[in-house]
Amino acid sequence: MPIRYDFRSELWVHIGENPWYFVTMPPDQSDEITAPMRKGFGSVRVEVKLGTFTWLTTIFPEAKTGCYVLPIKKQVRLGANLEVGKPVPVAIRLVDV
Repeated sequence: MPIRYDFRSELWVHIGENPWYFVTMPPDQSDEITAPMRKGFGSVRVEVKLGTFTWLTTIFPEAKTGCYVLPIKKQVRLGANLEVGKPVPVAIRLVDV
């Protein structure tokens, strides 16, 4: 049976040469992702549903919190009118389990 996580998390931005936008999985859900599910650098392949958008990507653990973070691509941010600091409803399904 596919493993799926549903959560709400604030959109945040990592400022750098090219800003990246993310949402963070809750700690309890992040803790459920075990070593056999992980690939290089702890990444995990997922299918994401956010509003009317569905796409394949990877989540990976953030160093400071250990929670998994999900990058949100520009097409989705603009199409779903997402704003930094506002909660985003997300559904993630683990692909390789």
